[in-house]
Amino acid sequence: MNIVVYSTNTCPICVKAKDLLTKWDLPFEVKMIDTDRSLLAEFSKVTDGARTVPQIVIDGKCIGGFSELTELHMDGFFD
Repeated sequence: MNIVVYSTNTCPICVKAKDLLTKWDLPFEVKMIDTDRSLLAEFSKVTDGARTVPQIVIDGKCIGGFSELTELHMDGFFD
C-alpha cells in the first residue's frame, strides 16, 4: 500500500493524520506543499482541485482528509 499525505507546516490536523498513520504502523510519504511550491500543481491534479490539507492519497486514489482516514480505519480498510 502506497500512502501519500499532502500537508503544510501550519496544519494541526495534518499532524494528527500523520500521527495516526504512525500509530497504526502504516508507512507513508509526506509532501509539504507549503515548502515545496513545485508540488502545488501535483497536489491540485491528484486531489482534483482540493483546497484543504491534509489530503491523503492511497494507491493513487485521493481518499480525502483526516475524517475519511479515520472512517476507513473504523471500516477495517487497513486490517
